[in-house]
Amino acid sequence: MLNCILLLTKQNKVDYKKLGQYGEDIACKYLQEKGYRILERNFYKESSAVSKGEIDIICKKGKVIFFVEVKTSVPPRRDGSFSPEDRVNFQKQRKLKNLSLIWLSKNKISFESPWQIDVISVVANVDKKTAKIRHFQNAVE
Repeated sequence: MLNCILLLTKQNKVDYKKLGQYGEDIACKYLQEKGYRILERNFYKESSAVSKGEIDIICKKGKVIFFVEVKTSVPPRRDGSFSPEDRVNFQKQRKLKNLSLIWLSKNKISFESPWQIDVISVVANVDKKTAKIRHFQNAVE
C-alpha cells in the first residue's frame, strides 16, 4: 500500500524522487515474489568513454541475469501524459545495454551468458493508495 504522506511535498505535490524510489521498492518485491534473486540495486557507473548512468535492479532467475529499468509515475492525465515505459527511449535503451555489459565485465561474467534487459512500469495512484505493475520482459534487444 502506498504511503501517501511520504510521497507528497508540503505543497501537496508528488515528490518524484521518493516516487521513483517507491517504484523500485515495489518492483524488487514483485520480482522476489516471482522467484528472482536480487543481486544489486542502483548500479551506478561514473562518467566513462562508454557510458554513464544507472541500472535500477540487477537480479537472477535460474541461469539468466536480468537488468531491470523501473519507471514510475502517477496515473496518466488527460493532457496526453505518457505511460512510464514510454520513457525508455532509444538513447536510454543504448545506455542500458552499455551499462549491462560493464556490469557483466566488472563481475567477470561472459557476455555469452544468458542475460536480458526488462522494463517494469509502476503507476502509483496516490489518491487510491494503490500501484499497478507491468513487467515487459526482454524489452531492450
